[in-house]
Amino acid sequence: MSTTLETDEHKALRSAVAALGKRYGRDYLTKVVADGRHPEELWSEAAKLGYLGVNLPEAYGGGGGGIAELSIVLEELGAAGCPLLMMVVSPAICGTVIARFGTDAQKRAWLPALADGTRTMASGSNSHRITTTARRDPDTGDWLLTGRKVFISGVDLADATLIVGRTEDSRTGRLKPCLFIVPRDAEGFTRRQIDMELQAAEKQFELVLDDVRLPADALVGDEDAGLLQLFAGLNPERIMTAAFAIGMGRYALGRAVEYARDRAVWNTPIGAHQAIAHPLAQAHIDLELARLMMQKAAHLYDAGDDVGAGEAANMAKYAAGEACVRAVDQAVHTLGGNGLTREFGLASLITASRVARIAPVSREMILNYVSHQTLGLPKSY
Repeated sequence: MSTTLETDEHKALRSAVAALGKRYGRDYLTKVVADGRHPEELWSEAAKLGYLGVNLPEAYGGGGGGIAELSIVLEELGAAGCPLLMMVVSPAICGTVIARFGTDAQKRAWLPALADGTRTMASGSNSHRITTTARRDPDTGDWLLTGRKVFISGVDLADATLIVGRTEDSRTGRLKPCLFIVPRDAEGFTRRQIDMELQAAEKQFELVLDDVRLPADALVGDEDAGLLQLFAGLNPERIMTAAFAIGMGRYALGRAVEYARDRAVWNTPIGAHQAIAHPLAQAHIDLELARLMMQKAAHLYDAGDDVGAGEAANMAKYAAGEACVRAVDQAVHTLGGNGLTREFGLASLITASRVARIAPVSREMILNYVSHQTLGLPKSY
C-alpha cells in the first residue's frame, strides 16, 4: 500500500513492523487461537522492540510518539495476519488516558509496564448507558463501585481494568462520569466469559462489580475531569479500530490477489478477467481511502485537536469497517470454495471483519454523530 504521505520515520517503522509480522504470520495466530492461548511470544517481542509503547511518553519508557505511530504498528501486524487486538485497549485507550490525566503515582506505576508489555490493562469505559455507580465511603474516603459491563476484551489477562462509573456532583447533584483503575483481584470484581462465535485470542467478558472497594487513589486524575478523560480514550479507540480493520482487509486482499494471479483456468490467470480484477481494485481503493482518513484522525489527535479528531476518528472507523468487510467478502469470493477452507484461512475473517462495524460503536451511531455534529441535523434520539 502507498505510504507517500508518511515521514521517513513512519515508513521505517512500517517496514520494521511488517518484517516482525511476517516472521509470525497467520499460521502463528491460528495455532494460538486453536490452543486457547494468548499471543505472548509476539506481544513480548513487539514490546521488546518498543512497538507496544511507541505512543507513550519517553519519560516513562515509551517511544514518545503518538496514535499515528501506534496505528501503524497494529495495521502492519494485521496485514501480516497476526493483529494484537489488546493494543487497542492497553496502550491506546488506557495508556493514553493515564498519560494525559493520571496522577504522577499512576503514571509511574502503569506507563513503563504498559510500554514494555509486562502489564496490561483492559477497558470498561463505554460511554453509552453508563450504569456503574461510584460512591464514597464517608468514613474511609474509599470508593465503592457497583454495576455491570459487557463485551470487555482481555480481562482474563489484564492486571487491571479501567472502569467508568457515575458519581454524584456535590454541587449540582447530577451524575458525572469518572474513571477508576480496578485491580483484577479486587474483592467483589467478578467476570464471566461470553461464548462467542468469533475466533480470536482475546476473549470477551461480562464484568460484575458488587460494592468493589477501591482506595481514593484509584480515581484517575481529577474527579471533575472525568468527561474529558472518557473522550480522551474514545478517539484513540476508534483510530486503532480503523487500523485493525485496514490491516485485516489488506491481509485478505493480499491473499486474494496472489490467488487471482496464480490460479489459471483455460491457461489464463483468473485475475485477467475484469469480473475478478475490478472488485479487488475497488477493495484496494476503499482501503486506501479509509487509511487516509485514519491518518488524518491520528494527526489531529496527536496535535491536540480533540474536536477535529473526534469527527475524523468516527469517519475513519466507519470507512475502515466497511472497507474491511468488502475486502474480506471479495477475497472469499475470489477463491471460491478455497475461500472457505482452513488452508487459506479466510473464512474465519468473515466473522472477524464484522467486529469493526460493530465495535466500539456501531456504524449507525457514527452516522448519528455525523448527521448531528457535522451536518447540524436534529438529533433522532
